[in-house]
Amino acid sequence: MRSVLPAFSRRAFALAALSAALLAGPQLPHPALAQSETPVVFAAASLTNAFQDIGKAYEEKTGKDVTFSFAASSALAKQLEAGAPAGIFASADLKWMDYTDEKGLTLKATRVTPIGNSLVLIMPADKAKDVKIDKGFDFSAFIGPNGKISTGLTDSVPIGVYAKAALTSLGQWDKVKDRVVGAESVRAALALVERGEAAAGIVYSTDAAIAKNVKVVSTFPPESHPAVEYPFEIVKGQDNAATKAFFEFLTGPEAKAIYAKYGFVAK
Repeated sequence: MRSVLPAFSRRAFALAALSAALLAGPQLPHPALAQSETPVVFAAASLTNAFQDIGKAYEEKTGKDVTFSFAASSALAKQLEAGAPAGIFASADLKWMDYTDEKGLTLKATRVTPIGNSLVLIMPADKAKDVKIDKGFDFSAFIGPNGKISTGLTDSVPIGVYAKAALTSLGQWDKVKDRVVGAESVRAALALVERGEAAAGIVYSTDAAIAKNVKVVSTFPPESHPAVEYPFEIVKGQDNAATKAFFEFLTGPEAKAIYAKYGFVAK
């Protein structure tokens, strides 16, 4: 049965594994370089449902297991840097994949970018009102005098970075920046709107589609923000047969059908 390792335990896991390796003697490799027969996948939170379904399909087809850890791409990149063991990194933006490349943590030659996403504005379903986002749209008036807009942390979490870019290009960032609530991941931002703790949220369309008590009220113009792309790469030292096989499956026909089911756009 596939297992999903919580992101917050990753660093503790890595440190514990490293300590065990040191105690066992110099013949054991650093855990980040160990060749695992079970692929460990670090993936952006917005990929959770799609990747879980893909993992299940892979297990049913091959009988082989896959382990996942989902969190913001920024957090996962930092965990890789800290030595957390993983075989594949799937980021929600180019920035954090480029970061791991520059640090020598991932293999740029293996990069594929099979899917994209769109940016949407959401509200609690019982308060939703359809709007059109353009240069003249007033976000401050839209959320009211005491309202908040939830999204990811705007200096690190991809959804927050995209949101800030969109608000800036629309001339709205300076008007609402003090009312933007940055969460640790897109799923955390979504939850704030689901619970009615934020008047609105900026998330990916795929996350909004599976949310409860939330409605998409508008889609951001594509030209208002950098394209939402998901690059995948194999982690350095983990280009073994098991990891390569699942990496290939992530872009195969079964996976593509699952991406489409969740609303991701094929690149």
